Order: sequence, then C-alpha cells, then structure tokens
Amino acid sequence: MDPILENTSENNEAIGVDPIMLEEENSTNTVGNEKHNSKKIMVNDQAEKTSENNVDIGFNSYTNVKEKEYNQIENIVNDQEKHSETKSNINDEEEKRSENKKKVAIGIDLGTTYSCVAVWEEEQNHAEIIVNDQGNRTTPSYVAFTDTHRMVGEAAKNKAASNPINTVFDAKRLIGRKFSDAQVQSDMKLWPFKVIAGDDDKPMIVVNYKNEEKKFFPEEISSMVLAKMRDIAETYLDSPVHDVVITVPAFFNDSQRRATKEAGAICGLNVMRIINEPTAAALAYGLHKKDRFSQERNIVIFDLGGGTFDVSILTIKDTDFKVLATDGDTHLGGEDFDNRMVNHFVEEIKKKYNRDIGGNPRALRRLRTACEKAKRILSSTAQTYIDVDALYDGEDFFSSMSRAKFDELNIDLFTRCMEIVERCLSDAKMDKSRVDDVVLVGGSSRIPKIQQLLQELFNGKDLCKSINPDEAVAYGAAVQAAILSGGGSDKIQDIVLRDVTPLSLGVNNYNNIFYVIIPKNTTIPITMWGDRITTPEDNMSTISVQVYEDVTAEELKSGNKINKIMSNDEESLSSEEIGRMVKEAEQYKAEDEEFKMMAEAKNALQDYLYNVKHTVMDNASILSKANKNKTKDAIEKAQVWINANSNAKFDDFVSKMEQLESVLNPMLLNNEDARDTRQRIKQNMISKLQALTTGDVSGMASTIASILSDILQLL
Repeated sequence: MDPILENTSENNEAIGVDPIMLEEENSTNTVGNEKHNSKKIMVNDQAEKTSENNVDIGFNSYTNVKEKEYNQIENIVNDQEKHSETKSNINDEEEKRSENKKKVAIGIDLGTTYSCVAVWEEEQNHAEIIVNDQGNRTTPSYVAFTDTHRMVGEAAKNKAASNPINTVFDAKRLIGRKFSDAQVQSDMKLWPFKVIAGDDDKPMIVVNYKNEEKKFFPEEISSMVLAKMRDIAETYLDSPVHDVVITVPAFFNDSQRRATKEAGAICGLNVMRIINEPTAAALAYGLHKKDRFSQERNIVIFDLGGGTFDVSILTIKDTDFKVLATDGDTHLGGEDFDNRMVNHFVEEIKKKYNRDIGGNPRALRRLRTACEKAKRILSSTAQTYIDVDALYDGEDFFSSMSRAKFDELNIDLFTRCMEIVERCLSDAKMDKSRVDDVVLVGGSSRIPKIQQLLQELFNGKDLCKSINPDEAVAYGAAVQAAILSGGGSDKIQDIVLRDVTPLSLGVNNYNNIFYVIIPKNTTIPITMWGDRITTPEDNMSTISVQVYEDVTAEELKSGNKINKIMSNDEESLSSEEIGRMVKEAEQYKAEDEEFKMMAEAKNALQDYLYNVKHTVMDNASILSKANKNKTKDAIEKAQVWINANSNAKFDDFVSKMEQLESVLNPMLLNNEDARDTRQRIKQNMISKLQALTTGDVSGMASTIASILSDILQLL
C-alpha cells in the first residue's frame, strides 16, 4: 500500500499546497550549525535485577546466582568507567557517512494546528512521511516557553493546559498580517497568550521565558516549528537538511508568502519554493492514481484544514498538471468550528451556573481541548459528551454535544465552503457535471456534514477519500522538492506543473484608480501583458510603479477608488530584523542542546543510583555491612542533592557523578583476595554437597553443618 494511505490520524490537520511564486528569489540564509563539543554521559543499561529468591533451587544453583550477582556489580563499575571516554572515532565515522550521503530536499506542510514533513525515497520510488520522536506522522504546530527551557511540538501542546499564557499556537493566523487586522483582533479574544502591536503595526507575541518577558514575531514562532520538522527529517535521514519546499494556503497573499519564506530563512533553511497546498495535494493524488490519467481528467481539490480552506480545479493528463482556478479563505477551518463550540459552552456556563470563564485562559484552554476531542468523535458518532474536571472554581463541568447541534453551530461556515467551491467552478468556466473526481484533503474534510453538502453540490458524486487527508500536502511538497533538487526518477522529473495567480495584481495610477494588470487565476509564468500605463505629466523620464494585489476586475469596472489596498513591502521584515532573528534562533538552538545534555546527564546520574541501590543493596549483596551503610548514605545524599538542584548545569551533574564514583566504585570493586576466598568457599561447599550423595549417613550431620557455615560466610 502507498504510504500516503496509511496511518490516518483523526486529530491532525492536513493542508494543501500552493502555487509556484512569481519570480521568487531564493534567499538562502543558511545558518551554520556549530557542534557543541561537550562531554557526554553514557546512560548505563539498567543492571539486571536478581530475582532468584527461591530457597529450593539447590546449593549449587544458589552459588551460581551469587557469582552472577558479583559479575553484575563488576559490569556496573565497568560501564561507569566507560562514560568518560570520548567517542571521537564513532563521531568521525558518522560525519564521513553523512558527507557521503547525497543531499536531499524535504517537503514541509506548515499547518495551522499540525505540521507534516516528507522526503522522496528514490529506492522505493515514493514520498515517505516521516514520523516524529513520539512515533506520530504529524506534529502539533505549538511552541511553549517555561522558566527553564523551550518546547516545540508534542511536548509544547501538552503544556497548553498548565501553561496557557506561554504556549503559542495559531502563528499561521498571524503571519504576514497587521495587528489591526479585524481577523487578528477577533482571534485575540480566544487566544490565552498575549499579542501586542509592534512597529509598523506588526503583531508580536509576548511570553515569559526563563523569567524574562520575550517578544516574538509570528515568523519566529513559525521558524521554530519549521526547525522542529527539519530536526525530525534529519533524525530519519541521519544527515543535515538545508533545502526545503514549504506549502501555504492557495489564498495566501504576497506578504504572507514572504513571511513564510522568512520563517524558513530564520531557522537556516533554503526555501527553494513556496507552493500552494491544494496543488501539492493534487501532485500526491496524481501520482497515487497515475494509471487513471492516460486521458485528461478534471479534478477538484477540496482542502479544509485546521485554519484555512482552499479549493483548486485542475486538469491532469499523464504527468501534466494544470491548475485552472483556485479560491479559498485564509481564516476558515477546524479552529473556527472549535471556537463555535467553545463559545456555545461558555454561554451555557453563564446561563446555568452564573459563571463567566471568558477571562480565564486556563479554563478556556481545557474547554477547547475537550471541544477538539468532541469534534473528532462526532465524525464517527451522533453524540458525545464534554466532561472537564474542576473547570472553574473547583467545579466540574459536564454537558453533551450532538452532531446535529454541531452542524447547527457551524452551518454558515459550512455553507461558505460550498459557495467558494461554486465560485471557483465559475472562475474555471467549468460546469460541475464535467468534474471527474472530488478529492478530500485536510483533517476537517472528515466532518460528515461537509461531505454531505459537497456530495449534494456535485449531484451525488462519490467523493475521493483514497489519499490520507492529513499527509497528502506534505507528500506533494516532497515530490516538488525532489523535482527542484534533481532527485527522483523519471516518474517525477517528467511532471509539468502549471499553477495560477491566486489574487489579482495591478497598479495604482496617479489619481488613485486601481488597474488590474494580471487577473486572478492567470497561468504562471506570465510572459506579456497588453495594457498601457500613461504618465501624469508629459515628458516624464521616470515613473514610480507600485504593484498591489487582491482587487477584482469588477472593482475596476465600477470605477470606484480603492481605499483598502494591500502593499507588498510594509509587512515584510527588514534585513536587520531577519539577521537578529537568525542569531537568536542559533542561541535558542544552543540553549535547547544544553538543556538536552543536562537532562541526559541528570538521567545518567539517576540511573547509576538506581542500579547501585537495587543490585548491590539487597540482602544477598557481597558488600560488608559497613560498606552497605556507606553506599546507602551516599545514595541518599545524592538523591537529596538532585532534588534540590534539579535544574543544575550539565557540568554539575558530571561532577556529582564523578564524586559518587570515587566513593562507591572502590567498594563495589572489592579486592581480588576477597574474591578468591569466596571462590574457594564455593568450591569447598560444592564438594561437600557431592559427598552427601554418596550415602555416607554417619558423616551427613557434620557435613550439613559445615555447608551451613560456608553459606553464612558467603552472606
């Protein structure tokens, strides 16, 4: 089975792919990753626990157990001695292997709620969705900040309930926008974290990190998510990754696209191309169903993700992909459906219990989590329940949500999706009866009411659910990355992809009348246009031309002056700002590595204490009573130190480990004479046991007494 069909994750978001940018500059801001040459602690394999407590196993078996136990202790010491040895030879070999590996480019679906990364595998001749360190194929687009460190992905989302004001999500709904944007102002009412206006009305996210107030641009938060996805890919590939194709919603404007590319540059990625999400999904579908495209087919990609909605209409024949039209809404998706449920229950709590939790970030976060879960459950059942312990003032909250009520709360949003589909069909000049396949992409496309309305729109046509809606976009992005990097087989190198401009482009003349030069849905690349622009005065040798976007031809025909025109430069970060963010990203990465090393050293110390305590301190240990007490005392003091210094530095844990080894290892090793003595006692006892089997009854009592004496010496 094609990997794109496997492991469908119900709670994850899949987003589409976006069109090829006009004359995009590949601003490579690759950040060199300095290696942190620090001493590493080897985590000891936990010593085998001796569980032979049966007294009837025979004296010979018992002595074998004691010998095994002694060897275990010796192994512990040997393992601890190895922890300080350098691993330069191994590291050199790993570096050589990495250098010999062919550089690959990856595809990243940077989602509002979840992100996904994939790479083209030449040997298998397909794109591989890469699992994260938790074994999941998608990763939450969350970043959390604490007093000690930063977290991204699964760990960050797990902090959302306990640390809501410092856990950031939905950065995609801020990127490339103004703080004064009406949609930003609306979203801020539901976000637990703080957003303020920065210079030039740019939104900035305020968090507390290491007991200091920090302000981040949305691009910086997105860069942290992108860096996490790159790390996931590097772990899988066992080699560095620099080149990437990133997907964005088809209806992202130029400012949002630029900001996404800047996010990649901040974390040291070379963004080869920004492509539209539905276009990437079409690539995935086309490769999956390649046998069906010997004749031209008309395809509708319906991409409803966690925060955005896109629809694209394409024709596919063999390896020729041509987008006819695209449309969408950059603020319509699963998050909005969740918001409707959250608002519904906030009002219910007000009416039933006279409590207003609207100003309680922690309560809202916990309620939102419950609503997200309920939404997923309602895709497969008619009713579910909301049950949140101690939601407000220690009071539990319990309620229900039916699929019918969920549909009622969101019907206007569902209807808007259908209207956008119809508008896109009109732009493509295609009757819905001519559509061959309607392909569902994005986690929210699983909602039954959405599927029902879409099927009714296309006169009962069966919807295509054969590709994984959460992974299709990343799959297509990996295909595009392989094409651009020259990788892959003829299967993908022969692909011809022709996209369109999602928004109209034009100029503003001297009397503030906007003229559309390139209408939306014009095929890219565009080689010429026939309109003529006149100067406001005769004999002018130069003219300043400002290019704007997102103005329709109807607005031009009406002759109305354009009051709200979107410019291209104001929203972009300056080169100085990007340079500063690159340096800070390097610093954050170094801090993350330092925290990781500290955690590993701490775990190694705790493992060492555990091994000593549970393998040496049992009653059958070879240690003397005095040494047992010394060992016990050292372990207890070390544990007290760890509890009091849980956030100590890496070197502190290393020093404590060395200090403990200097105290415990000599006792654990014992001396050779003692070992030889024990061996002689053991052999003597075995010979006495053999004498018992000869049937010499007269000496049996004294022999047994002698054996018991030997046992006491061993104890």
